[in-house]
Amino acid sequence: MLALVAMLPIAIVGLFLVLLRWPASRAMPLSWLTAAGLALFVWKVPAIQIAVASAHGLILAGTLLYIIFGAILLLNTLQESGALRTIRKGFTDISPDRRIQVIIIAWLFGSFIEGSAGFGTPAAVAVPLLVGLGFPAMAAVVAGMMIQSTPVSFGALGTPIIFGVGGGLLGDPAVMDFGAASGFVSVWGDMNWPGFLATIGAKVAVLHAVAGTLIPLFVVSFMTRFFGPNQSFADGLRIWPFAIFSAISMTLPYLAVAVFLGPEFPSLIGGLCGLAIVVTAARTGSLMPKEEPWNFAPRETWDEDWNGTLQIQADDSTTSSMNLIKAWLPYVFVAGLLVATRVPELGIKSLLQSVQLVIDWDNAVPQSLSIGKPMKIKPASFQPLYLPGAIFIVVSAITFPLHRMSVAAYGRAWKSSGKTVLKASVALVFTVPMVQVFINSQNGASGYEKMPLVLAEGVANLTGVAWPIFSPFIGGLGAFVAGSNTISNMMFSLFQFNVGTRIGVSPDWIVALQAVGGAAGNTICVHNVVAASAVVGLIGKEGAVIRKTLPVFLYYSLISGLLGYAIVWHSQKGWLNAGSILFATALMLLVTFAVTQCRKETTTKKAK
Repeated sequence: MLALVAMLPIAIVGLFLVLLRWPASRAMPLSWLTAAGLALFVWKVPAIQIAVASAHGLILAGTLLYIIFGAILLLNTLQESGALRTIRKGFTDISPDRRIQVIIIAWLFGSFIEGSAGFGTPAAVAVPLLVGLGFPAMAAVVAGMMIQSTPVSFGALGTPIIFGVGGGLLGDPAVMDFGAASGFVSVWGDMNWPGFLATIGAKVAVLHAVAGTLIPLFVVSFMTRFFGPNQSFADGLRIWPFAIFSAISMTLPYLAVAVFLGPEFPSLIGGLCGLAIVVTAARTGSLMPKEEPWNFAPRETWDEDWNGTLQIQADDSTTSSMNLIKAWLPYVFVAGLLVATRVPELGIKSLLQSVQLVIDWDNAVPQSLSIGKPMKIKPASFQPLYLPGAIFIVVSAITFPLHRMSVAAYGRAWKSSGKTVLKASVALVFTVPMVQVFINSQNGASGYEKMPLVLAEGVANLTGVAWPIFSPFIGGLGAFVAGSNTISNMMFSLFQFNVGTRIGVSPDWIVALQAVGGAAGNTICVHNVVAASAVVGLIGKEGAVIRKTLPVFLYYSLISGLLGYAIVWHSQKGWLNAGSILFATALMLLVTFAVTQCRKETTTKKAK
């Protein structure tokens, strides 16, 4: 019963945002009120702790808005300078087919940006770039959210594994004993922690490499079904050879790096290798569809819900002739600066992080309001020079003289960017505080664990030995509410490890399933959807985006869970077990669905 009660804030989101189609600006205040009410009256958390958690959320929301503003500013700068016109032509020269373009930009370029920066940055870069190329805003957001699965576990140079899983497991005696018993002992006789985490990372990469193989195909098929002139899955499914090839071009280098080099660079190197391979293949016509290039219907026929307030001119008369290298230089600068400022060995990271505003809540709360024990709420910090928003703003400033823009044009870019961010702020100032109240509901007088752990424990008690199938869904739940694979891993990794030990399977595989599910949860995370939508001015349509990305989350978590079940129980039940049978069945159903859709369209065309 307590687990069902803990589910209420999430159920409110599902009911009002997804089912009743309320905008996030209306649904998320209700969710925050629900979480705060439960924390106060059921968990009996002191009111000051709820207030502090909400304030912490407001600071995080401000951080997100800072990143969003920078991303919008860079896009508007490129539009005003005329660079977007050249970039559009460059992609058309590779392939005018929108299906090919979305794979290259969202899947491959997005994976590279995720690997270098993480924390939602791919949506801030790839989504507006797609809109700049002429994609409907909602189609761009849906594509940008769908790819935030496979590369996410190794985003920001491995942060979800190194700091998420590592922070959740480090120091626990049972974990240390298991690691030592598994052979992870350093030359000094203590626990080889980096080696242990690298092994978990390799297992995460194996699961992702399998589940991620179909993600580009999902992206193009959903795009053609929901935004195409024929409203057909078949239009996307027809390029399955190219889509699968594009997936493998990224996941094979990604897997090799995870196994041999560790968790820092799989997504970054996988994305780069994939870009080089796939762009070359597209230019030479390899595996490309023989039919006419697929495109959206004329803009005037689009559903009004597809468009955001960010409008990109198809033919800007203010532009001058610009070569492709010069047009792309701002994005090259973004990628280079993201990598340079995230690699600790270069020394830039520590320098930029030294400039920060930090609020330690335990010390900031007046003594007269003290609740008698630490609140254990992570100190809030704002690092204006280190955040991706700063890089976007700096590159925008560099673009001003680089593209020889007028002061008036650059001023228009700033003005329109500010207006877009203001519209997005209402949803975020309730979304992120709700998350913080939900995950900081410990230390209450009732003695209950924090709400996410209560919810996870309830699921674990119901599932028993079938837990590996459900483990990714718990990781996804953590990312859904927290907006971060890193936080989900930090919150649930030890819990997942203990459940694995309890049911008698290898607990490191269960932790790997948690990390994979936490990555998949980013596809439906409310505040990531709000942030990605805000970048292109798609305000109030967050529920519509989640309804389209939810099947991808369900596929990803289920396939990973079934594969995980087959792996962890194979030593006791053999490889032909419930997990492997259901895994094969699920794949057969997907193939059957795809074939049926293609045959259905062929029959329809013949009838016409």
